[in-house]
Amino acid sequence: MTGTPRGELMQIGQVAERTGLSLRTIRFYEENGLVIPTARSEGGFRLYSENEVARLEVIKRMKPLGFSLEEMQELLTLLADLNAATGDREQLVDRLRMFHEAATARVTALKKELAVAEGFATTLAERLDASR
Repeated sequence: MTGTPRGELMQIGQVAERTGLSLRTIRFYEENGLVIPTARSEGGFRLYSENEVARLEVIKRMKPLGFSLEEMQELLTLLADLNAATGDREQLVDRLRMFHEAATARVTALKKELAVAEGFATTLAERLDASR
């Protein structure tokens, strides 16, 4: 992608290229209220700021861990509240800790699944070797 100066608004294609998400996926997240274009061009094209790109990056990282759209929205709101220093900071940090614990547990579960899958692939490789 050609470089986009910080603070400059990007069209959806640029955001897709930068995040590795498809246009359809970005539109899906928009339809579900997880990300909202900062503005629209005169021609009606969606325009996104760095903040929306950062939100999409958070969503992208949550998806493989199986977080629901509602959980994604909750964490995005929580992170925005922490950045804006609104609300009871101690309560916000406690909620963030809960997300961290959930993410850690899901990563552990994925690692176990990966170990099983790797074991299966190794077994197949051994079978191939034995068949030669």
